[in-house]
Amino acid sequence: MRVILMTGKGGVGKTSVAAATGLRCAELGYRTLVLSTDPAHSLADSFDLEMGHTARQIRPNLWGAELDALQELEGNWGAVKRYITQVLKAQGLDGVQAEELAILPGMDEIFGLVRMKRHYDEGEYDVLIIDSAPTGTALRLLSLPEVGGWYMRRFYKPFQNISVALRPLVEPIFRPIAGFSLPNKEVMDAPYEFYEQIEALEKVLTDNTKTSVRLVTNPEKMVIKESLRAHAYLSLYNVATDLIIANRIIPQEVKDPFFQRWKENQEQYRQEIHENFHPLPVKEVPLFSEEMCGLAALERLKETLYKDEDPAQVYYKETTIRVVQENNQYSLELYLPGIPKNQIQLNKTGDELNITIGNHRRNLVLPQALAALQPAGAKMEGDYLKIRFANIVKA
Repeated sequence: MRVILMTGKGGVGKTSVAAATGLRCAELGYRTLVLSTDPAHSLADSFDLEMGHTARQIRPNLWGAELDALQELEGNWGAVKRYITQVLKAQGLDGVQAEELAILPGMDEIFGLVRMKRHYDEGEYDVLIIDSAPTGTALRLLSLPEVGGWYMRRFYKPFQNISVALRPLVEPIFRPIAGFSLPNKEVMDAPYEFYEQIEALEKVLTDNTKTSVRLVTNPEKMVIKESLRAHAYLSLYNVATDLIIANRIIPQEVKDPFFQRWKENQEQYRQEIHENFHPLPVKEVPLFSEEMCGLAALERLKETLYKDEDPAQVYYKETTIRVVQENNQYSLELYLPGIPKNQIQLNKTGDELNITIGNHRRNLVLPQALAALQPAGAKMEGDYLKIRFANIVKA
């Protein structure tokens, strides 16, 4: 299965791009599902059709669905949710409050990833297009296997076995005092089973022959910075970005003086998009004179984006940014083919690394692991510029 994740800052048009991509994939004969995991769903509005948790066929070879976090929660985490609700009720909260608080922050994003893994395992579709939450925040949760792996295997599993064994002995004493029961085996099993699903999903998302992220951005300063930050975080977790889509560019034929300043600013930001994401390919999409709502409008967007191309292809296979940890030190590796080191100048300001190559300048927003450190040396290794970071203490 080919997995394509569309992400970007809220409001940049990623849902429309995801829907148009689905239309083209279905047109080429791929069985395609467009799945919205964004809590603020707009996929149904984009297709101008009723849509829900269960996949609905839109056209031949094309289905659409909007994730219902509550349904996924019940199916994957139901026993834990009911237990947390029981504990909260024993503490005096009413039913509605307890039910709401039992849904932990970020669970809807995690369940979006779990549903993605389920579709991947079932193999019912050839292409799965994810209309992701803004900036792909859910992908940061891929650090869970790395961070929680030792805890889950070395601590949680033995504790789970001990807890299940002692429950019949302790429960008669515990329940009258606390007002709720100790967790049973089903509740204790759920976190570890959940961890195993996320760990398996990580292998799919980090396989750049199967999974790619497409970053949708607009030619605006704040949007570009958010896109650069998302690209850095994706690279931190080894998730490949293969295409940048610069959306809502004011066409040249617009001559109204009101838009003149906008057009000048966009020209500058368009250049920044090409330079800052180089060598990733960039597709530019104009600002249409109509709202991207309904199949007819999405057809026009599809033609503009892809023409005769196959969107399921991998547009770029090289990893443009790598974050490597060696001997408790971090290195940032940038793909800069054909650039001699003596033409490169580095300067760090806040959480941005400024890279100047001749007349070209690239601003790279650093992940948090590197933002607090300082560049401590750089060298070219093949086509990659390897920048070493260290915690430099000022005298």
